[in-house]
Amino acid sequence: MRNLHTIRIKNGRIWDGETFFDGDVLIQDGVIAELGKSSAAPAEFEFDAAGRTVTPGLADAHVHIRGLSVDTYGTPIEPVCFANGVTAAADGGAEQGDGALADALMVQTVVFVPVHIRNNRADFDGVDAALRRYGSRAVGLKLYFDVGTEQVRDTRPLKEICAFARERNRKVMVHSTGTPVPMCELLDCMSAGDILTHAYHGGANNAAEDGFASLLAAQKRGVVIDVGMAGAVHTDFSVFRSAIAQGALPDVISTDITKLSAFVRGGNYGLNLCMTVARALGMPEDAVLRAVTSAPARALGKEDVWGRLEPGRRADLAVLEWGSALYDFRNTRWGSGVSGTEGYRCLLTVADGQTVYRNGI
Repeated sequence: MRNLHTIRIKNGRIWDGETFFDGDVLIQDGVIAELGKSSAAPAEFEFDAAGRTVTPGLADAHVHIRGLSVDTYGTPIEPVCFANGVTAAADGGAEQGDGALADALMVQTVVFVPVHIRNNRADFDGVDAALRRYGSRAVGLKLYFDVGTEQVRDTRPLKEICAFARERNRKVMVHSTGTPVPMCELLDCMSAGDILTHAYHGGANNAAEDGFASLLAAQKRGVVIDVGMAGAVHTDFSVFRSAIAQGALPDVISTDITKLSAFVRGGNYGLNLCMTVARALGMPEDAVLRAVTSAPARALGKEDVWGRLEPGRRADLAVLEWGSALYDFRNTRWGSGVSGTEGYRCLLTVADGQTVYRNGI
């Protein structure tokens, strides 16, 4: 039996997933008991969030979890998630492991099962078996539409995978760095609810080539636009900056974190740094917070349980501070970078009503 306790987070600036307001959060028996009003109920643990922002537990819509993703990329996920206020995540390459392994994680988890491309055709061998192993956690399929990693030449395998996913009522997440076709052709294959990740990559066939027109048109018809920053490997910061300036904001900010990037790229890579970069490049604060709370919850079909603070919901939340934070984040592939002296850091993470991270305060 879990040892549940009463937690009060007081004096916070609360972001409930859509709006800001001031007040307290009272957690009892693993759920949010009161929100906004000051409470006199006794609490075993109290945290003063004055000057900080209290958010729903953040949702990282693209990660690689040890035991689910291949060993080359999978990272022990709870340390990097909890230290960034993340309580929910989607594995973007689940070709090993199963639902039982995901069940053992305290981070709430869904997965995308990868489909590889051989000689410009989708290879579905083992995909249905993987979907069965993960059951309801398997929300979609992932493909690497990248000439550098797959045997892809045109949109034929992308169309095959999209049709396969539709037949199984699944989403498609498309890795777009290295695409062999212009962004407009790629996006024309995608349907509402599908996710374009690495949307602001540089190099050939990037979204800036048509002034982000295809990106905006796809977004308007329901395709989800995800940064998928990947520790700068798949993000050209000059493209991202230009997109924000022209109103082509992402729906979702994710890390694409792996064991090659956690605690390595940017010094301490995680969702807080990705949020910091987005804000530094001009993305409004409410758009940044929405892109890591309610928006990924909707994109992953988890809006009933993730991404919002309201009484009666499972108590997953974070306390974030915007303050002094030196960072110098570089993309050597396309020669772009971003640096600054202020950023986000997580001070407290609560998952399922339990304090799972506290930043020494």
